[in-house]
Amino acid sequence: MLVTREELKRLMKSKFMAAGLHADHAEDMAEVLTWSSERGLHSHGEVRVEYYTERIAKGGITIDPKWTWEESGPCTGILDADNGCGYPFAIMGLKKAMEMAKENGIGVVGVKNISHSGALGYYTEMAAKNDLCCLTMCQSDPMVIPYGGAEPFYGTNPIAFGAPTADERFVNFDMATTVQAWGKILDAKSAGRSIPDDWAVDADGNPTTDPHKVNALRAIAGPKGYGLMMVVDILSGVLLGVPSGKNVSSMYHDLSEGRKLGHLHIVIDPSRFCGLDEFKRQMSQTLDELSAVKPGPGFDKVYYPGERALLRKAKCDAAGGIEIVDDIYDYLVSDKLYIHSWDHKNRFAE
Repeated sequence: MLVTREELKRLMKSKFMAAGLHADHAEDMAEVLTWSSERGLHSHGEVRVEYYTERIAKGGITIDPKWTWEESGPCTGILDADNGCGYPFAIMGLKKAMEMAKENGIGVVGVKNISHSGALGYYTEMAAKNDLCCLTMCQSDPMVIPYGGAEPFYGTNPIAFGAPTADERFVNFDMATTVQAWGKILDAKSAGRSIPDDWAVDADGNPTTDPHKVNALRAIAGPKGYGLMMVVDILSGVLLGVPSGKNVSSMYHDLSEGRKLGHLHIVIDPSRFCGLDEFKRQMSQTLDELSAVKPGPGFDKVYYPGERALLRKAKCDAAGGIEIVDDIYDYLVSDKLYIHSWDHKNRFAE
């Protein structure tokens, strides 16, 4: 079903407010989810609404958090979200980091005791649009077998990077440290699709193409992905004094409990190095040169990170809306806060 951007955002915001979230936080949450959906990242868009709504309604996200901000140094700070909604506090933390970077050249802000904060590319794009480079990362709950292991230990632990150019383009690289994000498993389930056999393993550790049989995900590039997800967990977990590794709370086990997640923003002002104009000039030159590279077999061109997402957004704009699954639309327009409860279910069930 084709839904306009405005309608999709309005429906999601209304759902969050019906569950108890205040309008400003519901606005931020709906905006980031809509941003994801219009770029084809449905696993981080409207697919998540029912889960978030249930968690809000059951008290797993604090409606009126007593958040605190501590500027621990000229370039560092800690935002304690008190289990508030992840999206607005991730945005708030990024704004603090950007202010520090503009003032001192770099800003490093940790956001702790936060709930899930969605697609990281939203935050890195936000920084890039403000002529800043940004590296951001966050934890997720254990669902990945470490290299050489047979049971989950780390989460998908995503990391993203954004940078501006001299024109309307910007680099926006957003990845999970697994072959694929868990959200893609949810997306495949909701759409009734199979998954590639290198994404995940079943209860016996064997590759599976059935998203309903997934017991754990696989790290990218074996030991390299495993090491990278450990780095993300250290910087967004251990460094911030929140639970880390196998102790990170489950996203789906008990929706009445807070998650205590960590999220780290590192923002750099390129004007303090080679100069903003020169940095942006070289960035545009790099993207032009990449585009001119002869494509390999089966490819039409070399795309820079974030380019295909923008092409999908342009396609949505041309079509006049975002294509979503009928069942999700039916849920969004219904008067029910949630239909298929996630509470106390194994995250790989359903």
